[in-house]
Amino acid sequence: MSESTTIETRNGYGTALAAVINFPEDFDASRTHPAVIVSHPGGGVKEQASGLYAAKLAEQGFVTVAYDASFQGESTGEPRQLENPHIRTEDVSAVVDHLTTLDYVDNARIGAMGICAGAGYSANAAINDPRIKAVGTVSLVNIGQMFRNGWDGSVKDADAAPVLGTGADARTTDAQGKDNPFPLAPMREEDAPNEELRQAWEYYHTPRCEHPNAPGFMTARSLSQIITYDAFHKAEAFLTQPLFVIAGSRAGSKWMSDDLFARAASEDKSFHVVEGANHMELYDGEKEVAEALGKLGPFFADKL
Repeated sequence: MSESTTIETRNGYGTALAAVINFPEDFDASRTHPAVIVSHPGGGVKEQASGLYAAKLAEQGFVTVAYDASFQGESTGEPRQLENPHIRTEDVSAVVDHLTTLDYVDNARIGAMGICAGAGYSANAAINDPRIKAVGTVSLVNIGQMFRNGWDGSVKDADAAPVLGTGADARTTDAQGKDNPFPLAPMREEDAPNEELRQAWEYYHTPRCEHPNAPGFMTARSLSQIITYDAFHKAEAFLTQPLFVIAGSRAGSKWMSDDLFARAASEDKSFHVVEGANHMELYDGEKEVAEALGKLGPFFADKL
């Protein structure tokens, strides 16, 4: 059972989040339940990976929420497709705000997880917001690291200065009324540098999982916030909640999961590697998703 809802944010930007709340089979509105917020990848929407994980976690006994980020999907906000990481982190806490108003949610048992950039935002939200009591990540991406350092972490911070310049230039042309899209995944198959990122193109731009609300790009001005952003800022001090990290053994992005795991202050943290899986296969691969959920469900049940 599920229902659509709208969540008003208090982030100062006046956005409203379009969300789907999923209920466990034994849901009883007269008692309280644990809840898990599921955040989508950069460029994704709630009808894709986050919705899949949210629905499956509900089957394991949780109230779950999958939502569209501010400025994206069915949520409100201009300019469309803005990927401001600070606001996306705030969105997670905005969902927590909403959950605390629901009589059937136990405020002491709210967890958060995400896929790809949504996992990074979930970690960042938990650093800032101790109301989040447990954190799960799948194919985690720290979007700042990815755009600074490249998919495999091989680029030095300072060498990302031209990309920062692209974001600044886009702000100038935006002010002149021009649109500046910037791809979050390859927009064409021939643009993909490897099989893993070819699958990213396939996921967003073919019947594999394409959705009209997920165009696969962001505003180029977003780069001016992304390049200097660190989803793990002060994790060494404040990410003290139980943490469960999941990544594929063949994921080019795995180094970012390794980094969060090393930096998190939590004394209760676990890392599960899905052998043979790449980054994208944990979005929708039947076997890979089942393995991830087989770990996340018990983790949240134990910690919430």
